[in-house]
Amino acid sequence: MDFTNSSADSSKTTGDSEDDSEEKDEPSTSADSSQRSNETADGTKAAGGSGFQARHAFARVAALLGKAWNTVRSAVSTAWAAVVSFFAPVFGAIAHGWRTFVSTIVRGWHAFTSLKAVQVVFSACKFFKTRIWDKRMRFSFAFYTIVFIVVTAASVIGLQWSVYTEPTYAKGQVVDDQTKALNSVAGQLTSFVSQIWLHQSYQAWLNFIVLSVLYLTIILVINRFWVATAVFGTLMTVFAIADKIKVELRNEPIIPADLQFITGGNGDSIMSFTTKKDMILINSAVTGVIWLIVVCVVLQFLDRRRGLIPYTWKRSEFVSVKNITAMVCRWATAILSVVLCVSFTWGLPVEGSWAKNFATGLSDAPQLWNAMGDAAANGPTMNFLRLAHVKIMDKPSGYSKENMEALAKKYAGEAETINQTRTANLTDNTVIMVLSESFSDPTRVPGVSFTEDPMPQIRAIKSATTSGFMLSPGYGGGTANIEYQALTGLNMANYDSSLSIAYQQLVPKLKWTPTFNQIWNEANGKSSSVAFHDFSSIMYFRDRNYQKFGFSKFYSTDGKLVLQDLQSIDSDWYYSDSSFYRQVLESVEDNQQTSQFIQIVTMQNHLPYNDWYENNQFKDEDTSSDIDNDEKISIETYAKGVNYTDQATADLLNQLNQINRPITVIFYGDHLPGIYSTANEDKHNQITLHETDYFIWSNAASASANTKLDDTTSDYTSSNYFMAQAAQHLNAKVSPYLTFLTEMHAAIPAISVPASAGDASKPVYLDADGNRIQPKNLTTQQKELLHDYQLIQYDLTAGKQYLKDTSFMVTAK
Repeated sequence: MDFTNSSADSSKTTGDSEDDSEEKDEPSTSADSSQRSNETADGTKAAGGSGFQARHAFARVAALLGKAWNTVRSAVSTAWAAVVSFFAPVFGAIAHGWRTFVSTIVRGWHAFTSLKAVQVVFSACKFFKTRIWDKRMRFSFAFYTIVFIVVTAASVIGLQWSVYTEPTYAKGQVVDDQTKALNSVAGQLTSFVSQIWLHQSYQAWLNFIVLSVLYLTIILVINRFWVATAVFGTLMTVFAIADKIKVELRNEPIIPADLQFITGGNGDSIMSFTTKKDMILINSAVTGVIWLIVVCVVLQFLDRRRGLIPYTWKRSEFVSVKNITAMVCRWATAILSVVLCVSFTWGLPVEGSWAKNFATGLSDAPQLWNAMGDAAANGPTMNFLRLAHVKIMDKPSGYSKENMEALAKKYAGEAETINQTRTANLTDNTVIMVLSESFSDPTRVPGVSFTEDPMPQIRAIKSATTSGFMLSPGYGGGTANIEYQALTGLNMANYDSSLSIAYQQLVPKLKWTPTFNQIWNEANGKSSSVAFHDFSSIMYFRDRNYQKFGFSKFYSTDGKLVLQDLQSIDSDWYYSDSSFYRQVLESVEDNQQTSQFIQIVTMQNHLPYNDWYENNQFKDEDTSSDIDNDEKISIETYAKGVNYTDQATADLLNQLNQINRPITVIFYGDHLPGIYSTANEDKHNQITLHETDYFIWSNAASASANTKLDDTTSDYTSSNYFMAQAAQHLNAKVSPYLTFLTEMHAAIPAISVPASAGDASKPVYLDADGNRIQPKNLTTQQKELLHDYQLIQYDLTAGKQYLKDTSFMVTAK
């Protein structure tokens, strides 16, 4: 291409056009034309410059790109043609094969359907659909209502049955038939329902309304009446059976924290506690649930009303006003019912809420610290729901950063005063804290006696060292809470009643959890805290909680560090204390370098007590009175287990005495076993049934060997005071926190939840003689210390943790 010529021609053409427009005004001559042509040519050359060269270069690039594109397009076309030509036969063969296959299937189907027998079947199916299936009746809403009422009422009765037990009567006790009938499970159920009319107490009606709302919510969410009935009935059956088993084993109903226990992977552990009697009950329940599901499935097919609020997603009918209205109603009612359930559950424990006022208006009278009494009086449903919304504790008056700093400073000054008279350090000793499962003196229980002492060795140890009785917040259970108190110095009585298990409902949520073992970590390194438990590591979230507490190792029957060579005694389900202690002793002997804090939780004496031991002399030595045979067998089995623990513990202390470095043991039973049904019926026995044995002992290599604190200091305590008492026993320096606990223990020797005295609302305070101190009789000093306790506990668990930035937890050296 010659862009120069083209440009000249274009310029010339433009010039000619301009000349033509002027011809009418001024005729041109040949000379003028020639002159203009020359001027145009000169203009074109002048414009040639840099712009002309750029256009020329661009044209060349465009030409090259065009040529390249043509080449690529040609290559792609050739390749595509080659691919098509290669695969065309393959695709053709596949298509041919598919057509052949389909035609074969079609011919076969036609041949099959042409058979007379098949045509008869088709005709029968068509007849069934048109004459029977399509003409099924829609069950009336009146029928739904009847089923709804029956199922809900049965659920109320079933759940209430789960918390009632048959009464026990002493041998020879004369009880008339009417009393027996009224006290039986059937009589208690009758009384629970009939009190609506006889005493205007509406707890049964309240439970019916609450379960009705739950049932209705499931119906509206699923939009299938019979499916929802199967789901609701199954849930209620499972809850009732689980509740019944737990009540019989631990005298405690199902609470929301138990669900966390199960979801934490403890299902197998729970099943290990069930007895043969329980398995019969479980099997019967499973059979009943299967039949319920079968009946509901059949009714779902027989009922033409598939949806309780019918609507369709078909495009042809979707946009109709009727369908859209039904759809809106269906989802609106489902959402509102869920909101109602959540709102009621959330507001039930809150004073002044609509839920609380509604329940109170229907005779709901919460027994906040007595779950068993609450479930029996107000119904398991209400007890469960009021504990579902966990509140840690109320904010104490005067809580602020300034006041917490002042409190820390106050007890720091008092710690200096105490430490002036103390010469030792806690961390100079290896401290072994032994939680002995269900250990207590059975002969302290009213009505229980033996001609042979079940625990002679520990009784002798108690007489020679710091010892006494520990007020426990649990009876038949509650191990994790007692352990939590011992490791933290905090007390469950300060928490809100909805916080039932600190290990599951509180500790996992905390960012900072100061515990006493951390004193050893700070002094001797992070490897100075070790824990042992001869059962599953995930019980009560111990695996994750111990890690949060700062234990470097946790030995259990599963998990990363597994205990070896554990043995059971005779037919006992759990490992013996003697074989467990051997594992702990080996660990102590292997570590000769630094002092440690060792946490031990045993399992030998855990329920049930099913006559495990072959040579049980306590069967012949039992002189108990007014106890039925089943209770007697459990007590005799337990007494033998206590006897085995007594000997194993004495052997452990003897071997620790041979080690030439200071070792101190804090030994305590966590709670009594829930087997004393006769004594438990008397409310006056409640405090006794919440008192276990404890002692603090130091080996021969310790400067505190044979130390025994005076009775006023040690006769009564609660597990939150153990470390403060150990420091006093060892004459060891203390932190401001331990200083506070020392003063608190001197003012109120034992503190526990209301259930420790069978009380519904008032915490239990014991004086140095074990007598109860009523809250109204507290001195000004006791009230001030209790308020400081609440401030400290609130700050550490529910507040801003202002104490973390102070020296409150720092132990002097």
